[in-house]
Amino acid sequence: MSTTQHNALRFITCGSVDDGKSTLIGRLLVDSKSVLQDQLAGVTKHGASSKEAIDLAQLTDGLAAEREQGITIDVAWRYFSTAQRKFIIGDAPGHEQYTRNMVTAASNADAAVVLVDATKLDWQNPQLSLLPQTKRHSLLVHLLRVPSLIFAVNKLDAVADPALAFANIQAALQRFAKAEHLTAAAIVPISALKGYNVVSTEPGFAGYSGPALLPLLESLPATPPDTGLPLAFPVQWVEKFSSSADTSKSRRVFWGRVATGHIEAGQQVRIFPANRTARVVEVLDHVRAPHAVSAGDSAGVLLDQEVDISRGDWLIAEASAAAPANQATGDFDNFDAPVGTHYAWPGQREITATIAWMDDEPAAVGRVYWTLHGHRWVKAKIRRIVQQLNIHTLQREAAEQLEPNAIGTVELVLQEAIPAAPYSQSRSLGALILVDTASHKTAAAVLVND
Repeated sequence: MSTTQHNALRFITCGSVDDGKSTLIGRLLVDSKSVLQDQLAGVTKHGASSKEAIDLAQLTDGLAAEREQGITIDVAWRYFSTAQRKFIIGDAPGHEQYTRNMVTAASNADAAVVLVDATKLDWQNPQLSLLPQTKRHSLLVHLLRVPSLIFAVNKLDAVADPALAFANIQAALQRFAKAEHLTAAAIVPISALKGYNVVSTEPGFAGYSGPALLPLLESLPATPPDTGLPLAFPVQWVEKFSSSADTSKSRRVFWGRVATGHIEAGQQVRIFPANRTARVVEVLDHVRAPHAVSAGDSAGVLLDQEVDISRGDWLIAEASAAAPANQATGDFDNFDAPVGTHYAWPGQREITATIAWMDDEPAAVGRVYWTLHGHRWVKAKIRRIVQQLNIHTLQREAAEQLEPNAIGTVELVLQEAIPAAPYSQSRSLGALILVDTASHKTAAAVLVND
């Protein structure tokens, strides 16, 4: 078995409301024997003994409001394993108003299973249309660079002709994927309620002869850390030990998680935004053992000199050749001057980005928000809304504002430069959030464009 298969796979289920996401996760947990007997007893309908007698959705819907309404509100993470692999699985909400929760879950996922409810579609029509939320979640999964996408066509046991329904829905999904340049690892017909093609194959079901969902998940790759890129290390916490008499190194440890590249003793780094250089004297891992640390893991860094570094600052590799950075002047009054140009990840103050708008108040040109990049907060203004994606026609259209749950492209101007990079190159450096300055609500997920 490959090393990749040994790595835990973090995946989410998403799609429209009542497509059966929670039921699917419950089925995976039950049929993989990852549920304790007392948990199983708590979700078994009284006096029944069949598979359908288990209220599978109750295994993930833990909030009282979720149980009362029969919907998923917050992302519920569950852990289970098979003989082949360990899994971390998230049940993402299907309601439009909880799209922000789905985006949060997808941003850290290795794979996504988008459920499609066959009973909600005109499955007898070869040119049927998919539900808007199915399209929205699929596009968000693509935008968030989730490496693997699987479409699971659910509830086919509840239609008169499962084979015809699956053929027409599969064709619609393939048309949609081709139009939006999505790559689906598989399209699988399932019944989460009855367990068909979930953990094991149901022979002949819906005319499908491929593998069941779980074996497909066991074969998917985990997201590799960005170890091949230049170093970027966001400082999260500064630990001081001023009583030390050792003057050969700083009396501060800078803790954080390596975003890209690796960090080791002897490495020359440049401090952002101070634009000063320093040499790494020692690197500690998460248990304070001294050795090099790579992207995705936590580290404590000691430098060869006392430098004013705070939470939100970065340690970045020096550029191999001093190329000019993005020195945009912006159009904010009294904005700070751009930072130096010698970083492998140069600072930027003008960014074109794809955003998923989450606030109840529409996004409007000229509004100022807080933006969080790494652990650094700066102010940002929407200078222009370039376009909006029409979720029904999949056309890009001009827009003056973005309504809740809309997906669009905007130009942002930042008060201070940040070491941002295209999201297609680095998930860590290319992701931001916008936060309303008055309500402190998360307003948008922001993905830096190329």
